[in-house]
Amino acid sequence: MKIRKILDTTSHRPWELPDGDWKFYQEWNQAIFLHWKVDLDKLNQFVPRELEIDLFRGEPWVSVVAFTMENIRPRRLPAFYPISNFEEINIRTYVKSNGKTGVYFLSIEGGKRVSCKIAKSISELPYRFSRMKRNEGSYYSSNKEYGDGLGLEFELGPDLDAKTELDKWLTERYALFQDSGESINEFEIHHLEWPIKTIELKKMEISYPRFDQLIQGKPQLTHYSDGVQVIAWNMKKTGCNNV
Repeated sequence: MKIRKILDTTSHRPWELPDGDWKFYQEWNQAIFLHWKVDLDKLNQFVPRELEIDLFRGEPWVSVVAFTMENIRPRRLPAFYPISNFEEINIRTYVKSNGKTGVYFLSIEGGKRVSCKIAKSISELPYRFSRMKRNEGSYYSSNKEYGDGLGLEFELGPDLDAKTELDKWLTERYALFQDSGESINEFEIHHLEWPIKTIELKKMEISYPRFDQLIQGKPQLTHYSDGVQVIAWNMKKTGCNNV
């Protein structure tokens, strides 16, 4: 789809597009979403005080999102596929800041070392390398340093007939807030509304020892999406981090 058409489609957004030119293009494809309701007191340990944890009907959520990053590039340059395309897994929760609802990453992993180094240096996001392998109907990741691992085998179902309020609350997020050690960094993004399918997990093995109080048992909700084309603006430093 033409970038201009994406930018002209905004009725699904909760606020207006940012001022100024966008800076990066990327695609988040073949995305698997696993969602858990969590305990607020336990989640508070992982989120900076400067950010307010967003709640759905009084409850916080954490999600594991495993997808394929493709065609990431600066605005006026082409994608370089050995760097631009890689598998990614993030663990995120939902926050509010500056009157906007967004996400906060508890963890973010990429399947190529060089891509992680470049992404971390440009964005200040806490990328780290994990070994990942994806095939049709499966997704695997391991990181011996952290003791992390994810193994999924799944079967895709039909498109959702209609999205619930919770479906949209968990997926339609147009800002990212992340602590860099010195500040809270804000990123604004834009994409069309996520197309969502059902997904049946045939097998799930998940181990993130740091978050074992948050990610427990089977997810309460799952989604799958073929993906979205994403426009991103430059990072803004929104305040000091005193954590």
